[in-house]
Amino acid sequence: MRTRLVIGATLALDTLFFAVNLVVFAVGGSRAVLSQALYAITDVLGSLMISWGMAVSQVEADTTHPFGRGKERFFWAFTAGLVTFSLTGYLVLAMGVLQMLHPVHVAALHDALVSVGGTLLVGAASLTIILWELRRDRVSVRSLLSSDNQEMKILLVQDAVSLVGAAVVLVGIFFVLMTDNDFYDGLAAAVVGILLVGTGFVFAFDARELLVGKGVSPEEGKTMLSIIERYPYVRQVRELKSMLLGPDEALVMLRVNFVDELTTDEVEMHIDQLRRFVTSECPRIRYLIIEPAAERGVRRRDPL
Repeated sequence: MRTRLVIGATLALDTLFFAVNLVVFAVGGSRAVLSQALYAITDVLGSLMISWGMAVSQVEADTTHPFGRGKERFFWAFTAGLVTFSLTGYLVLAMGVLQMLHPVHVAALHDALVSVGGTLLVGAASLTIILWELRRDRVSVRSLLSSDNQEMKILLVQDAVSLVGAAVVLVGIFFVLMTDNDFYDGLAAAVVGILLVGTGFVFAFDARELLVGKGVSPEEGKTMLSIIERYPYVRQVRELKSMLLGPDEALVMLRVNFVDELTTDEVEMHIDQLRRFVTSECPRIRYLIIEPAAERGVRRRDPL
Protein backbone atom coordinates (compact mmCIF):
# COMPACT_ATOMS: atom_id res chain seq x y z
CA MET A 1 0.00 0.00 0.00
CA ARG A 2 1.42 3.38 -1.02
CA THR A 3 1.16 5.06 2.37
CA ARG A 4 3.53 7.87 1.36
CA LEU A 5 1.29 8.79 -1.58
CA VAL A 6 -1.72 8.99 0.72
CA ILE A 7 0.23 11.11 3.22
CA GLY A 8 1.36 13.48 0.45
CA ALA A 9 -2.20 13.95 -0.78
CA THR A 10 -3.42 14.49 2.79
CA LEU A 11 -0.76 17.14 3.44
CA ALA A 12 -1.62 19.06 0.28
CA LEU A 13 -5.40 18.97 0.75
CA ASP A 14 -5.31 19.73 4.49
CA THR A 15 -2.99 22.70 3.97
CA LEU A 16 -5.45 24.16 1.47
CA PHE A 17 -8.33 23.31 3.79
CA PHE A 18 -6.61 25.08 6.73
CA ALA A 19 -5.83 28.26 4.77
CA VAL A 20 -9.37 28.70 3.43
CA ASN A 21 -11.10 28.09 6.76
CA LEU A 22 -8.68 30.33 8.64
CA VAL A 23 -9.41 33.23 6.25
CA VAL A 24 -13.17 32.70 6.60
CA PHE A 25 -12.87 32.62 10.40
CA ALA A 26 -10.84 35.85 10.35
CA VAL A 27 -13.60 37.52 8.32
CA GLY A 28 -16.68 36.11 10.06
CA GLY A 29 -15.55 34.90 13.49
CA SER A 30 -17.31 31.51 13.36
CA ARG A 31 -16.02 29.14 16.05
CA ALA A 32 -17.36 26.21 14.03
CA VAL A 33 -15.27 27.26 11.02
CA LEU A 34 -12.25 27.74 13.30
CA SER A 35 -12.73 24.17 14.54
CA GLN A 36 -12.36 22.97 10.96
CA ALA A 37 -9.19 25.02 10.49
CA LEU A 38 -7.68 23.63 13.71
CA TYR A 39 -8.54 20.08 12.71
CA ALA A 40 -6.91 20.62 9.32
CA ILE A 41 -3.62 21.92 10.72
CA THR A 42 -3.43 19.09 13.27
CA ASP A 43 -4.09 16.65 10.42
CA VAL A 44 -1.00 18.11 8.76
CA LEU A 45 1.02 17.67 11.96
CA GLY A 46 -0.28 14.13 12.36
CA SER A 47 0.67 13.21 8.80
CA LEU A 48 4.17 14.60 9.35
CA MET A 49 4.51 12.53 12.53
CA ILE A 50 3.46 9.39 10.68
CA SER A 51 6.01 10.14 7.95
CA TRP A 52 8.72 10.62 10.57
CA GLY A 53 7.81 7.34 12.25
CA MET A 54 8.06 5.48 8.95
CA ALA A 55 11.47 7.05 8.29
CA VAL A 56 13.09 6.38 11.67
CA SER A 57 11.71 2.81 11.75
CA GLN A 58 14.10 1.99 8.89
CA VAL A 59 17.19 2.62 11.04
CA GLU A 60 19.26 -0.56 11.26
CA ALA A 61 19.35 -2.61 14.47
CA ASP A 62 22.22 -1.90 16.88
CA THR A 63 23.28 -2.87 20.38
CA THR A 64 20.82 -0.42 21.92
CA HIS A 65 17.91 -1.63 19.76
CA PRO A 66 18.83 -5.20 18.81
CA PHE A 67 15.50 -5.85 17.11
CA GLY A 68 15.44 -2.58 15.22
CA ARG A 69 13.17 0.44 15.58
CA GLY A 70 10.01 -0.87 13.94
CA LYS A 71 7.91 0.14 16.95
CA GLU A 72 8.66 3.79 16.14
CA ARG A 73 5.77 3.46 13.68
CA PHE A 74 3.40 2.49 16.51
CA PHE A 75 4.63 5.31 18.77
CA TRP A 76 4.40 8.06 16.18
CA ALA A 77 1.03 6.84 14.92
CA PHE A 78 -0.21 6.94 18.53
CA THR A 79 1.20 10.46 18.96
CA ALA A 80 -0.39 11.59 15.69
CA GLY A 81 -3.77 10.26 16.85
CA LEU A 82 -3.34 11.97 20.22
CA VAL A 83 -2.60 15.35 18.63
CA THR A 84 -5.14 15.09 15.80
CA PHE A 85 -8.07 13.84 17.82
CA SER A 86 -7.72 14.20 21.59
CA LEU A 87 -5.86 17.50 22.05
CA THR A 88 -7.64 19.21 19.17
CA GLY A 89 -10.96 17.78 20.33
CA TYR A 90 -10.62 19.26 23.83
CA LEU A 91 -9.69 22.66 22.38
CA VAL A 92 -12.58 22.68 19.90
CA LEU A 93 -15.01 21.50 22.60
CA ALA A 94 -13.89 24.31 24.91
CA MET A 95 -14.35 26.90 22.15
CA GLY A 96 -17.80 25.55 21.36
CA VAL A 97 -18.96 25.62 24.98
CA LEU A 98 -17.62 29.17 25.37
CA GLN A 99 -19.52 30.26 22.25
CA MET A 100 -22.72 28.68 23.57
CA LEU A 101 -22.38 30.37 26.97
CA HIS A 102 -21.21 33.75 25.64
CA PRO A 103 -22.16 33.93 21.94
CA VAL A 104 -20.05 36.12 19.70
CA HIS A 105 -21.78 37.43 16.58
CA VAL A 106 -20.91 35.45 13.46
CA ALA A 107 -20.66 37.38 10.18
CA ALA A 108 -20.04 36.38 6.57
CA LEU A 109 -22.26 33.32 6.94
CA HIS A 110 -22.50 32.74 3.20
CA ASP A 111 -18.71 32.68 2.95
CA ALA A 112 -18.66 30.21 5.83
CA LEU A 113 -21.15 27.97 4.04
CA VAL A 114 -19.03 28.03 0.88
CA SER A 115 -15.87 27.31 2.89
CA VAL A 116 -17.35 24.37 4.75
CA GLY A 117 -18.93 23.06 1.55
CA GLY A 118 -15.46 23.15 0.00
CA THR A 119 -14.15 21.32 3.05
CA LEU A 120 -16.63 18.55 2.38
CA LEU A 121 -15.36 18.25 -1.19
CA VAL A 122 -11.72 18.26 -0.07
CA GLY A 123 -12.42 15.62 2.56
CA ALA A 124 -14.29 13.50 0.04
CA ALA A 125 -11.37 13.76 -2.40
CA SER A 126 -8.85 12.71 0.26
CA LEU A 127 -11.03 9.81 1.38
CA THR A 128 -11.46 8.71 -2.24
CA ILE A 129 -7.68 8.50 -2.65
CA ILE A 130 -7.42 6.22 0.38
CA LEU A 131 -10.30 4.01 -0.76
CA TRP A 132 -8.72 3.80 -4.22
CA GLU A 133 -5.45 2.63 -2.68
CA LEU A 134 -7.29 0.02 -0.61
CA ARG A 135 -9.12 -1.23 -3.68
CA ARG A 136 -5.84 -1.30 -5.63
CA ASP A 137 -4.32 -3.58 -2.98
CA ARG A 138 -7.57 -5.56 -2.59
CA VAL A 139 -7.93 -4.58 1.05
CA SER A 140 -11.38 -3.95 2.51
CA VAL A 141 -12.10 -1.15 4.97
CA ARG A 142 -13.09 -3.74 7.58
CA SER A 143 -9.82 -5.67 7.24
CA LEU A 144 -7.82 -2.43 7.45
CA LEU A 145 -9.59 -1.37 10.65
CA SER A 146 -8.90 -4.77 12.21
CA SER A 147 -5.25 -4.78 11.11
CA ASP A 148 -2.14 -3.43 12.86
CA ASN A 149 -1.50 -0.77 10.21
CA GLN A 150 -2.03 2.23 12.48
CA GLU A 151 -0.87 4.76 9.90
CA MET A 152 -3.46 3.94 7.26
CA LYS A 153 -6.17 3.53 9.88
CA ILE A 154 -5.51 7.02 11.23
CA LEU A 155 -5.42 8.55 7.75
CA LEU A 156 -8.71 6.83 6.85
CA VAL A 157 -10.45 7.87 10.06
CA GLN A 158 -9.07 11.41 9.81
CA ASP A 159 -10.81 11.87 6.48
CA ALA A 160 -14.01 10.17 7.63
CA VAL A 161 -14.17 12.35 10.76
CA SER A 162 -13.38 15.41 8.64
CA LEU A 163 -16.41 14.68 6.45
CA VAL A 164 -18.72 14.14 9.43
CA GLY A 165 -17.37 17.21 11.21
CA ALA A 166 -17.79 19.39 8.12
CA ALA A 167 -21.38 18.17 7.76
CA VAL A 168 -22.09 19.08 11.40
CA VAL A 169 -20.56 22.54 10.95
CA LEU A 170 -22.52 23.07 7.73
CA VAL A 171 -25.78 22.32 9.58
CA GLY A 172 -24.76 24.56 12.48
CA ILE A 173 -23.98 27.54 10.24
CA PHE A 174 -27.21 26.98 8.31
CA PHE A 175 -29.17 27.19 11.58
CA VAL A 176 -27.35 30.42 12.48
CA LEU A 177 -28.29 31.83 9.08
CA MET A 178 -31.95 30.80 9.45
CA THR A 179 -32.47 31.78 13.10
CA ASP A 180 -29.88 34.56 13.59
CA ASN A 181 -28.90 32.71 16.79
CA ASP A 182 -25.13 32.38 17.24
CA PHE A 183 -25.66 29.63 19.83
CA TYR A 184 -25.81 27.06 17.03
CA ASP A 185 -22.31 28.01 15.91
CA GLY A 186 -20.97 27.02 19.32
CA LEU A 187 -23.13 23.89 19.40
CA ALA A 188 -21.69 22.71 16.09
CA ALA A 189 -18.13 23.27 17.33
CA ALA A 190 -18.90 21.40 20.57
CA VAL A 191 -20.31 18.41 18.67
CA VAL A 192 -17.17 18.31 16.51
CA GLY A 193 -15.04 18.45 19.66
CA ILE A 194 -16.90 15.53 21.24
CA LEU A 195 -16.51 13.56 18.00
CA LEU A 196 -12.75 14.17 17.97
CA VAL A 197 -12.25 13.32 21.65
CA GLY A 198 -14.25 10.10 21.32
CA THR A 199 -12.25 9.05 18.27
CA GLY A 200 -9.02 9.82 20.13
CA PHE A 201 -9.97 7.50 22.99
CA VAL A 202 -10.75 4.68 20.57
CA PHE A 203 -7.34 5.05 18.90
CA ALA A 204 -5.53 5.29 22.24
CA PHE A 205 -6.93 1.94 23.38
CA ASP A 206 -6.19 0.40 19.98
CA ALA A 207 -2.57 1.59 20.06
CA ARG A 208 -2.02 0.53 23.67
CA GLU A 209 -1.84 -3.19 22.81
CA LEU A 210 0.75 -2.55 20.12
CA LEU A 211 2.93 -0.38 22.34
CA VAL A 212 3.00 -2.82 25.27
CA GLY A 213 3.90 -5.84 23.12
CA LYS A 214 0.95 -7.36 21.25
CA GLY A 215 1.69 -10.68 19.55
CA VAL A 216 0.51 -12.02 16.22
CA SER A 217 -3.15 -12.96 15.93
CA PRO A 218 -4.32 -16.46 16.96
CA GLU A 219 -5.05 -17.18 13.29
CA GLU A 220 -1.48 -16.28 12.30
CA GLY A 221 -0.12 -18.38 15.16
CA LYS A 222 -2.12 -21.44 14.12
CA THR A 223 -1.00 -21.03 10.52
CA MET A 224 2.60 -20.84 11.70
CA LEU A 225 2.19 -23.96 13.83
CA SER A 226 0.71 -25.94 10.96
CA ILE A 227 3.71 -25.00 8.80
CA ILE A 228 6.24 -25.95 11.48
CA GLU A 229 4.60 -29.22 12.41
CA ARG A 230 4.68 -30.33 8.78
CA TYR A 231 8.46 -30.34 8.99
CA PRO A 232 9.41 -34.04 9.10
CA TYR A 233 11.91 -33.78 11.98
CA VAL A 234 9.59 -31.83 14.32
CA ARG A 235 7.68 -33.90 16.85
CA GLN A 236 5.85 -31.07 18.61
CA VAL A 237 5.93 -27.33 19.17
CA ARG A 238 6.06 -26.87 22.94
CA GLU A 239 5.72 -23.10 23.07
CA LEU A 240 5.19 -20.16 20.74
CA LYS A 241 5.66 -16.55 21.79
CA SER A 242 5.53 -13.54 19.50
CA MET A 243 5.61 -9.76 19.51
CA LEU A 244 4.90 -7.29 16.74
CA LEU A 245 7.87 -5.06 15.94
CA GLY A 246 5.91 -3.06 13.39
CA PRO A 247 2.85 -3.39 11.17
CA ASP A 248 4.73 -5.75 8.82
CA GLU A 249 7.27 -7.48 11.04
CA ALA A 250 7.25 -9.72 14.08
CA LEU A 251 9.57 -11.45 16.52
CA VAL A 252 8.72 -15.13 17.13
CA MET A 253 10.26 -17.47 19.72
CA LEU A 254 9.66 -21.24 19.57
CA ARG A 255 10.45 -24.19 21.80
CA VAL A 256 10.45 -27.22 19.54
CA ASN A 257 10.73 -30.91 20.37
CA PHE A 258 12.64 -32.63 17.56
CA VAL A 259 12.68 -36.38 16.94
CA ASP A 260 14.97 -38.33 19.30
CA GLU A 261 17.49 -39.90 16.91
CA LEU A 262 19.04 -36.57 15.86
CA THR A 263 22.54 -35.58 16.94
CA THR A 264 23.35 -32.11 18.22
CA ASP A 265 24.83 -31.10 14.86
CA GLU A 266 21.76 -32.39 13.07
CA VAL A 267 19.45 -30.46 15.40
CA GLU A 268 21.38 -27.27 14.65
CA MET A 269 21.19 -27.98 10.92
CA HIS A 270 17.41 -28.57 11.11
CA ILE A 271 16.91 -25.39 13.14
CA ASP A 272 18.57 -23.42 10.35
CA GLN A 273 16.50 -25.20 7.70
CA LEU A 274 13.30 -24.76 9.69
CA ARG A 275 14.03 -21.05 10.14
CA ARG A 276 14.46 -20.59 6.38
CA PHE A 277 11.34 -22.64 5.68
CA VAL A 278 9.11 -20.71 8.10
CA THR A 279 10.33 -17.22 7.15
CA SER A 280 9.84 -17.97 3.46
CA GLU A 281 6.25 -19.01 4.15
CA CYS A 282 5.58 -16.21 6.66
CA PRO A 283 7.32 -13.04 5.40
CA ARG A 284 6.00 -11.04 8.36
CA ILE A 285 8.48 -12.85 10.64
CA ARG A 286 11.64 -10.80 10.78
CA TYR A 287 13.28 -12.60 13.70
CA LEU A 288 12.69 -16.28 14.43
CA ILE A 289 14.35 -17.81 17.49
CA ILE A 290 14.09 -21.61 17.82
CA GLU A 291 15.08 -23.40 21.02
CA PRO A 292 15.18 -27.23 21.17
CA ALA A 293 12.94 -28.64 23.91
CA ALA A 294 13.35 -31.98 25.65
CA GLU A 295 10.47 -34.42 25.48
CA ARG A 296 10.55 -35.31 29.16
CA GLY A 297 10.09 -32.94 32.03
CA VAL A 298 8.04 -30.55 29.95
CA ARG A 299 4.35 -30.23 30.62
CA ARG A 300 2.25 -30.51 27.51
CA ARG A 301 0.23 -27.42 26.79
CA ASP A 302 -1.28 -25.46 23.98
CA PRO A 303 1.62 -23.44 22.47
CA LEU A 304 -0.78 -20.58 21.80
